[in-house]
Amino acid sequence: MALSLPYFDDLLEQIARTPDSSLSRAFQRHVHWGYYASPESTDDSLDAYLVAAEAMSERVCQAARVRNGLRILDVGCGVGGTIAHLNEHLSGCQLVGLNIEERQLVRAREWVKPQNGNTVEFVQGDACAMPFADGQFDAVMAVECIFHFPSRKTFFGEARRVLKPGGTLAVSDFVVDGDKLDDLVAWTESSGSDQGTYFGPTTRVPSSDTYARLGRAKGFTALADVDITPETMPTYLFWRKLYRDNGIPRGVQGTAHFEETARRGFIQYRVLSFEAGRKP
Repeated sequence: MALSLPYFDDLLEQIARTPDSSLSRAFQRHVHWGYYASPESTDDSLDAYLVAAEAMSERVCQAARVRNGLRILDVGCGVGGTIAHLNEHLSGCQLVGLNIEERQLVRAREWVKPQNGNTVEFVQGDACAMPFADGQFDAVMAVECIFHFPSRKTFFGEARRVLKPGGTLAVSDFVVDGDKLDDLVAWTESSGSDQGTYFGPTTRVPSSDTYARLGRAKGFTALADVDITPETMPTYLFWRKLYRDNGIPRGVQGTAHFEETARRGFIQYRVLSFEAGRKP
C-alpha cells in the first residue's frame, strides 16, 4: 500500500537527481520539524536545521524513556533518521522501524547499519495493523507522523498491544487549541487558506484533551504533555526558504499555511508520552 505524499515525491526525486542540493542534504536523515533550543537567536540556515532536527528526535526519545538494552519500535520511521539516532547513542538494543511506504524503507536500509551491539530492522507495514507479537517492545515512538495514520484510536490500541506492561509510548503531533477551534474554522473559511494535499493525507487534528482521553481508553497512563511550539517556529522559516531555493512553490505554500496556524495560536506542536498499564 502506498500513500500519496507529493512532498516525498519531490524529495526522493531531488536526492536521486542532485544529491548535493540543499533539499537533499536537509532531508538525508530526518523529515520532520526541528527543535531549536534558542529559537529567538537562531537563523534559517541548513546547519541550524540539521542540529534542530536531530534535537527533535532526541526530545521524543527522552519522552519514550529509552535506554540501553531495550526493544524499541519507531512507527512511521521514514528514511530511518530516528532509528539511526538510537543506534548511535544506545547499545544492546533491538531497533525496529515500521513504515507503510517501501520506497522510504529502501533508503533507510541502505544507510542505517547496526553498531554498538544493536540490531536494526526495517519492516513494511501499517501502523494500525502492526505485524508484531503482543508485548514485543519496551518503547514505541511515532515522531511527527501519526496524522498520516488512518486512525489515532486504532494506532493507540495497536501500540498498547505490542508494548509490554510498563512500556512507554511517545508521540509528537500537531494539536489544535480547543479554545480556539471556532477561530481556526472561521479563519480558514474567510481566508481561503488551505495547505492542500502536498504533505499527504491527514486525519483531523485532535483537540487539546483528546490524547488524554484516548490514552485512558486504551489502557495507558499519561506521563507528560509538553507544548514545544515556540521551539519549532524557526522550522517554518527554514522550510519556506528551502522550498523556494529549490523551485518547489507547493512546498512554500503548504509550509506558509501551517506557519500561519501556529503563529495565530490555533495549532500547537506537542510531545506526549504514556505508560502502558496491565491488560485486564
